[in-house]
Amino acid sequence: MKQYFINTWEGLWTVLVGMKITFKHLFDPAVTIHYSDIKPTMPERARNRLFVNMDDCIGCDQCARACPVNCISIETLKSTPDDTPGETSQGKKKALWVTKFDIDIAKCCFCSLCVYPCPTECIEMTKVYEFSEFERNDLIYKFAVLTPEEITDKTKKYDEFQAAKEAEKLAAAKAKAEKAKQDAAKKADDNPDKKAE
Repeated sequence: MKQYFINTWEGLWTVLVGMKITFKHLFDPAVTIHYSDIKPTMPERARNRLFVNMDDCIGCDQCARACPVNCISIETLKSTPDDTPGETSQGKKKALWVTKFDIDIAKCCFCSLCVYPCPTECIEMTKVYEFSEFERNDLIYKFAVLTPEEITDKTKKYDEFQAAKEAEKLAAAKAKAEKAKQDAAKKADDNPDKKAE
């Protein structure tokens, strides 16, 4: 019976020792900040959500190649001489239409490695750290500004441009072959001795 009371006391004592810190702070005033009302200020070089300024993006794909987790997906389309994407804010001429620029924030490890290789500095880390979503697909941010109709139109223009260029090449090759044939015939006419042999 004595052992029963000893075991009970030891069990109660260990609970009291474990709750010592809780009892110590039980009557202290709250020191936490209410997050939804007061948001913490982020340091200047904080690494949070990515943002892409599509006016400056040249579609070089360097950010996607630098990403260690492959969360950046870029698709481009070559422009034609009569339909160019314009220039960046730094005056650099764009040669590609960016048809797709997606960043999957669910995969992003916020390492900022995609920011540094960008030659036009169009991709940057923002101070936005709240981007919770109910659906996983909502964590894929789409930055491309071209509509599907514009993409189809530009693809058609590029295909027509390539076909015209190819036809021009074929015509030039055909003209060159004709000229070579005529030159050979003329040379044969000019040299009758070789013709007789």
